[in-house]
Amino acid sequence: MRSKTTPYPGCRLKLSLGEMMDIPNHDRDKSDGGADNVGEGPPESSALASLLDPSKLPSSGSDIMGDFPQKAEPLNPNPDSRWNTYFKDNEILLQIDKDVRRLYPDMAFFQCPTDYPCQLILDPQNDYETLRRRVEQTTLKAQIVNRNRSGVTNVSSPGKSLNLYPSNEYAVLPCGTEAHWEVVERILFIYAKLNPGIAYVQGMNEIVGPIYYTFATDPNSQWKEHAEADTFFCFTNLMSENRDNFIKSLDDSQCGITCKMLSVYSMLKHKDLELYHKLEEQNIKPQYFTFRWLTLLLSQEFLLPDVIRIWDTLFSDQDRFHFLILVCCAMLILIRDSLLVGDFTVNMRLLQDYPISDIHTILTKAKELQDNS
Repeated sequence: MRSKTTPYPGCRLKLSLGEMMDIPNHDRDKSDGGADNVGEGPPESSALASLLDPSKLPSSGSDIMGDFPQKAEPLNPNPDSRWNTYFKDNEILLQIDKDVRRLYPDMAFFQCPTDYPCQLILDPQNDYETLRRRVEQTTLKAQIVNRNRSGVTNVSSPGKSLNLYPSNEYAVLPCGTEAHWEVVERILFIYAKLNPGIAYVQGMNEIVGPIYYTFATDPNSQWKEHAEADTFFCFTNLMSENRDNFIKSLDDSQCGITCKMLSVYSMLKHKDLELYHKLEEQNIKPQYFTFRWLTLLLSQEFLLPDVIRIWDTLFSDQDRFHFLILVCCAMLILIRDSLLVGDFTVNMRLLQDYPISDIHTILTKAKELQDNS
């Protein structure tokens, strides 16, 4: 059975996520229904197997020609062509790849290999193309073009390539291994494929990162082993509540991010009228700083352990996203003295680089605002 104690950071967050999203119990042996094969595993594994089915997804660009050479021309304008799908997927994948590679750069964790790589993909017998290999195929070969006096053009290829991601910037892991950021990349890519209406939007990596870190660093090896599936499950359910923040067409709707940003100022007006008037007087609009606060659930404002602490409180609250508004309002009130004496430039710097790191103080203030509502 999973421990009900909280002996390490992140345990309480997992309990909050479990209560919020009803995480399946992986602490079981084979005799209790534990599954070995993908077909018998959780829905995440089935989705992955389906997406990587060679009959549905080419292992490389050249394989797209497959059995339909005339219908699968690269320049085929048909939006349903396999080439068109492949190119669109690559655009999404490249953006995800750029974002997850720089996930928490001050921590070594995401660059380190996971103890539980996806054997479904890494097993050479399955002949699946890894996302790492797919991204590497975007490199461009460099050529040198010279023209002599006679007008003859010489083109030489020195064998070098223009790599979007120089190997000296990121440690190259041996075959058969995966870095933690690659697991996060796969989670986001599969989510984008299964949810084409929203696909991938920059910032999603900052939400999935802390969730994955919490599961993948658990001292219980069974939690670690299922970190990818649990993260995908929790992220998908969290996005079902938070996805409107990432849909641009809904920005100005009642459920959009603009309405939520205005809610922060509306609450501030109710709780601290003087500070509200000061920000209005300086024309400091909530969009200037609360967009990042609300969309990324404060994951960019604090260190990862503090983010986990905030999310623990946030996700355990029945009205979690209203409580997020309270936390944002509390953050403003706690620096009111500095904001009241600062000019526009100073105040914008304070709001975009929040100075208080004591999470307990912020959460206590937010709870106080909630109790006095």
